[in-house]
Amino acid sequence: MPDSGIMLELCDFLKINVNELLSGEKIMADSYDKRAEENLLAMRREVEEKNRQMLQTEYWIAFPAVIAGLIMVFVASFIEMPVWLRIALIVFALIMIFTVTFIAVGIEQKAGYYECQNCGHRYVPTYWQTNLAPHYGRTRRMKCPKCGKRGWQRKVLTKED
Repeated sequence: MPDSGIMLELCDFLKINVNELLSGEKIMADSYDKRAEENLLAMRREVEEKNRQMLQTEYWIAFPAVIAGLIMVFVASFIEMPVWLRIALIVFALIMIFTVTFIAVGIEQKAGYYECQNCGHRYVPTYWQTNLAPHYGRTRRMKCPKCGKRGWQRKVLTKED
């Protein structure tokens, strides 16, 4: 699959349309609409699967790092060691936890959409809106850009139902 940034130039060069490029074959006029719909559905499934994989990656990155950081803080708190080493271990653990948390929120923000419970609008908030919003799991309390109401907005994988 070519990069979407060069897709139109490539189609122009090959003298075909985007639908034919995505299909990998010349499409006759009578089956054009059917093939276009199949290609759009395939692309939508692919985007949804990539979003699902990104959200799973978020868990695989965040949980082990946070657990390791907490273990380091626990070790630094209860094991006999020089004060400078104790402070260094705690600072390193906290930096690791916060860094991984910011990365995980960035992954969550980019994968999928948030759905307003008031109007049903689906949108991608900015990184800082996502990061600063109170949350439980993947549901965050944010202000909808469409209706302007604040509410608990849950994470969904696709733009449409």
